[in-house]
Amino acid sequence: MTMTTTSVRDIPPIRHAEAMDLAAAEYGHFTALLRDLAAADWSAPTVCDRWDVRTVAAHVLGAAEACASIGENMHQMRVGHQVQREQGLGHIVHGANEVQIRERAGLDPAGLIERWHRAVPRALNGRRRFPAFLRPVRIGFEPPLGRRTLAYLMDIVYTRDVWMHRIDISRATGRPPALTTEHDGRLIADMVADWASTHDQAFALHLTGPAGGHYTRGDDGSAVDIDAIDWAWTVSGRGEGSGLLAHPLPL
Repeated sequence: MTMTTTSVRDIPPIRHAEAMDLAAAEYGHFTALLRDLAAADWSAPTVCDRWDVRTVAAHVLGAAEACASIGENMHQMRVGHQVQREQGLGHIVHGANEVQIRERAGLDPAGLIERWHRAVPRALNGRRRFPAFLRPVRIGFEPPLGRRTLAYLMDIVYTRDVWMHRIDISRATGRPPALTTEHDGRLIADMVADWASTHDQAFALHLTGPAGGHYTRGDDGSAVDIDAIDWAWTVSGRGEGSGLLAHPLPL
């Protein structure tokens, strides 16, 4: 089968309506994964430093509850700033992550799943109805992303975070992740476009697997052939990257 080659310039951006459809689908995939976990899986270590599966789930739950409630979001940011300063963390996101985990440390797997079920519809509603006047406001993200809008956070980043942690849990527990071209392939294509915006190196990137595609920029660029999930794993810093794959994309 011949794979279509797509210039990164021709990858369409994910607009708000599509972003919410992707978010709903990704929340559903994460729900299915949590339901499928065995008792022993929850204590399995993940690639995320100091986080086991239960801790990853607590973080994702905390992020969903921040999306669901402006008050909870403000609480996580306020306390997260304190934690960031106390621990010398590089970015507020790490402080907020720590708050999410600490404050959900007492939840067992059943409690996490129950809270997750309650949080998801509220998180989707909060993201869909995020005030239009706030969407253009720019905030700082980890390098190399720089300053981006709150719309980018609400539409794109929160879904990528759930997706990447679904991969983390799947790999930690030996479960092949459920992947489709329509959902995961679309998310990966958007990640490729975003990643390409952070550096100027020409490339021919052949991503294999259900979420894959063939993406190019410029002529005579570095050619890389890699599984799509391994590409995301590498550029997110979960694996060693060299050459073209040394350019990071925080996920």
